[in-house]
Amino acid sequence: MALLDLQNITFAYPGHAPVLAGASLTLRDKERLSLIGPNGVGKSTLLKIAVGLLRPSEGTVQAFGKERRTEQDFSEVRQRVGYVFQDPDDQLFCPTVTEDIAFGPLNLGKSREEALAIVDSILSRLHLTHLKDRITHHLSGGEKRLVTLATVLAMDPEVLILDEPTNALDQENEARLIDILQSLPQALLLISHNPEFRAKITSGAYELKAGALSRAD
Repeated sequence: MALLDLQNITFAYPGHAPVLAGASLTLRDKERLSLIGPNGVGKSTLLKIAVGLLRPSEGTVQAFGKERRTEQDFSEVRQRVGYVFQDPDDQLFCPTVTEDIAFGPLNLGKSREEALAIVDSILSRLHLTHLKDRITHHLSGGEKRLVTLATVLAMDPEVLILDEPTNALDQENEARLIDILQSLPQALLLISHNPEFRAKITSGAYELKAGALSRAD
């Protein structure tokens, strides 16, 4: 069964020509795929469509064996798909690191004690325990990037979507991110302009060109 299956997706921003015109993509269990292509061709747009943040004018989105159309459908999808945005500031909005990481588990119905235990576990796994009590907006760009990943992993997602995850990372933190991602079991969709990073994280690729996708393995 495909975890995500997007077929014949068409999408245009108001007043512009379509950035997606019949794009199709399938992600299966344990599969790790990159989306490649120049800036502005619609890669991030496609990822947002996959989780219902944008809606296509044509085409279908299936996730976990079910076609998704309504906000209720996609609300369930977003509980099962962890999405790391290109800009961490779009994702981190609580005063402290602990509160940001605990937010997702609390929304899933965990008790405060359970959520705080998840925070401690995730920060330990990512070797970020030293950031636990930090004020989020005082973090460096690289620290924000890693904390954003922690907020997503705290939800225990079945699929990871990562949009340019190495932005703002120095060499040391990029190496740490590679170690983390290589150790995770989830299927994964990745946008990255770094071919060396892609080669270490994914085993296949789709190229987005002229609004359509083709395998570029």
